[in-house]
Amino acid sequence: MTRPGKRDLADMPEGGDSPIGTATAERDKSAVDCAIEAIRHRDLLLAYQPIVRSTAPRDASFYEAFARVVDNTGRVIPARDFMPAIEATETGRELDCATLNIGLRILRRHPDLRLSINMSARSIGYSKWIRTLESHLKTDRTIGERLMLEISEKSVMAMPELVSDFIERLQDKSIAFALDNFGAGDVGLRHFRNFFFDAVKIDGQFVRNIHQNPDNHTLIRALISVARRFDMLIIAESVETAEDANCLINLGVDCLQGYLFGAPTVRPDWLSQQGRQRA
Repeated sequence: MTRPGKRDLADMPEGGDSPIGTATAERDKSAVDCAIEAIRHRDLLLAYQPIVRSTAPRDASFYEAFARVVDNTGRVIPARDFMPAIEATETGRELDCATLNIGLRILRRHPDLRLSINMSARSIGYSKWIRTLESHLKTDRTIGERLMLEISEKSVMAMPELVSDFIERLQDKSIAFALDNFGAGDVGLRHFRNFFFDAVKIDGQFVRNIHQNPDNHTLIRALISVARRFDMLIIAESVETAEDANCLINLGVDCLQGYLFGAPTVRPDWLSQQGRQRA
């Protein structure tokens, strides 16, 4: 119970009117400024998280690469802290280019590695991003077979025709495409026939604590049914407990990703000193 004369934090004014709001705004601005400087000076890292098979022995099938920047105190800042502010800007395009360049270099140095890299649909028409991809594909023809590009539902639906054409044009490069945040956006059945996605990643909001949530059971069954209809690999992200993992396996997902199997790290075991990453 709140004591007389005290206000619950939930009642505090938002934004700069409260100490918490001010601190949050300053932190967010600092993260964005740091990201812009890091992108400008090509001072980026990738963090890697395993995506494991749902069947035994549950080895890592591939890894997802996440953009990271390091501030002047040595703090590693994840993309979620700055990406929303820069996604629609030129800086967002440069981030996609730098992330792609690092990831493809890592693939060239590790011929047994398969990697998933995020991109925005806005980068499809960005000539530097396309040149980066084409340059690496010419250097190593196996890269396309080991590369998956992830595009979120929100980004897809911002320019669906462009995404559809882009995926179709790259079919002969053997690159796989994944629809990220599946279920959280506006991609419905009527849109799927226009795309050629190889995989879907079920949004974490439906995955967390699913073993205790009958409603999400129903939702994920429906999402799996849609994905199966179009012969897509089904990945559940944000898997944090063994109970959730077992539930998802029983529902029929193909792969699992989340802290249960490993947090994103900039120093995975397979990243040798010779394979150090820089944009």
